Amino acid sequence: MSVGENLTAARRQAGLTITQVSQQTRIRETIIRRIERDDFSACGGDFYARGHIRAIARTAGADPEPLIREYDSSQGTPQASTAAGVPGPPAPLRLSERRRPNWSAALLVALAAVIGLVTYHLAASSPAGSRTAAARKPATAPQAARKHPAATNTPAPAAASPSSPDVVISLTAVSEPCWADLTTSSGVVIFQGIIDPGTSETWTERQAVTLRLGNPGAVTLTVDGNSRTGLGSAPVTLSLAPGQGVSG
Repeated sequence: MSVGENLTAARRQAGLTITQVSQQTRIRETIIRRIERDDFSACGGDFYARGHIRAIARTAGADPEPLIREYDSSQGTPQASTAAGVPGPPAPLRLSERRRPNWSAALLVALAAVIGLVTYHLAASSPAGSRTAAARKPATAPQAARKHPAATNTPAPAAASPSSPDVVISLTAVSEPCWADLTTSSGVVIFQGIIDPGTSETWTERQAVTLRLGNPGAVTLTVDGNSRTGLGSAPVTLSLAPGQGVSG
C-alpha cells in the first residue's frame, strides 16, 4: 500500500473524518485529501510533506516512521534529523565548511610590517641636518593658517552611524497557527514549533539566519521594527541578516 492508502486506512480505522483530522493537526482539508491520493504537490516540498505525514499518522494512531521511509523511497529525498518530535528541516543546501586561511591577507599584513620597519630604520639613521629641517617644518604651519584662515573653520564631516549589529525578528500568529523553523546558516536550530493564534515569538540574532514558515499568511512578521504581511498561503523560506532586512 502507498503512503496515502495507509493514511486513509488508519484514519478510517480510527473512526475519524478528514474534518476531524484537519481540526486536530491544523492542516487544511484540501491538503489532507490530496495526501491520501498520494498527491504531495500542495505540501510545499519534502520538508513539509514529512511533517504532514507525521501529524496525520499520529492523529490516526499509526506509526509515522514506516510511512516516512516509504515517502522517501517513492517521492522525496532522505530526511534530516528530527528535534523533539517536530519534523526536522531538510539537509542544508549550503554545507558548513571550514574556511581556508586567507594567505593573501596574511601576506599583505606581513609586507606592510616589513615596509614600516624599513621606514623606521631609514628615519632613525637619517642625517642630523635632515632631522633639524624636518623639525623646523611645523613652524610654517601658523603662516599657512594666517594666509588661509577659512581653512581652519571647515567642519569635519560627520561620521556615519554604525549599523545595528543585531537583527530583531518577531512573529505574531493572528488568525491561525503557524509552523516556524529558525536556523543559522550552518544549520543550527534556534527554534522549531507551532505559534498559536494570539501568541508571539521574538529573537535577537547577531548573524544571518533562515526562517521557514508553514502557514505564512496567518502571521505578522516584524524585522527590526518593520512589519511585513501578505506573505502568501504557501510555505516560504526567508533569509534574514543584520542590517539587510528580508530576502527570499
